[in-house]
This record gives sequence, C-alpha cells and structure tokens, in this order.
Amino acid sequence: MSSIYDLTEDFLQLLEMLEDEETDEEVIMDTIESVEYEIEMKADGYAKIMKSIEGKVAGIEKEIDRLVGRKNTFENRIKKLKQNLQMCMEVTGKRKFTTDLFSFNIQKNGGKRKLVFDVPEEKIPEQFKKPQPAKVDGDAIRDYLKESGNEGKDGGVYGEWFHLAPQSESLRIR
Repeated sequence: MSSIYDLTEDFLQLLEMLEDEETDEEVIMDTIESVEYEIEMKADGYAKIMKSIEGKVAGIEKEIDRLVGRKNTFENRIKKLKQNLQMCMEVTGKRKFTTDLFSFNIQKNGGKRKLVFDVPEEKIPEQFKKPQPAKVDGDAIRDYLKESGNEGKDGGVYGEWFHLAPQSESLRIR
C-alpha cells in the first residue's frame, strides 16, 4: 500500500491527466478508483490512529485529575499534621527541640506584619495616605507604630487609629 505522500502525488498526477485531452478516459477512470480507494483506506487508518490517541489522551486527563486529587489530599494531611504538632508544642511549652532526625521550632513568619485598621479609612490622618489616588500608606503607619505605638500583651502594637496584629507563627521542620 502506498504512503499518504505517494497517494497525494498520484492524485496530483490524476489532475494533470484530467487536463490532458490526449489521455484515454478509461485510464483516467481506473486511476481515479484506485487512488480514491487507497486514499479512503489511508484516511480510515489515520482516523483509527487519531481515535486511539484521543482515547489515550482522555485516559491521561482522567489520571491527571485523579493524581491531582491525591496530591491535594496528601498536602491537606501534611498541613493538618503540622497544625496538630504545632498546637501540641505550644500547649506543652516546647517551642524548640531536636531529635536524632529533625529539629523542630516555632518561629515568627517573615514579611510585613498584617496591618489592621480599627477605624474607617476616611478617619486616618492624611500623613499616612499616599496621594493620587488617596490611599493609606501602610509602610508609613508601620514606621509610625514602631516609633510611637504601644505594645500589647498579645504581641500586637497599638496606635490611636490602627494596630499591628501579633506576628503569626508556623512550625518549621528541617
């Protein structure tokens, strides 16, 4: 059986034969039937291969969905186990210890502390707002609270119009 490329070339030659007035009509008809039959067989073969591949793609997509579900389940279990261990360490007062395999400690998270507004934005002084468009300047408020805020028993820093929430904590396992 001819390749799809050979069949395409045969078809182009057939078109040339159709344009040539000297070619016998019986030869043209026989060529048309053979080329069409082979092209149709090739097309069926291609379609079978494509359908087979489409089935494999659908199976792969289902497997991806299943594996993503398993991954999410495992990630949620890890998160829950870590939360339970951190809670146990906090309740027992063991914030840091080392075993033969791992070291465990509860420490402050990095980054900026969460800024909590205790009044509507309109009541915040202009010195803490950025011009165009009017927007509260959180960095300026944080700097202000560091200089003149009062630290609360919970670790937060309090000012007249706002406060810095206590630094969050998380468990690190290395």
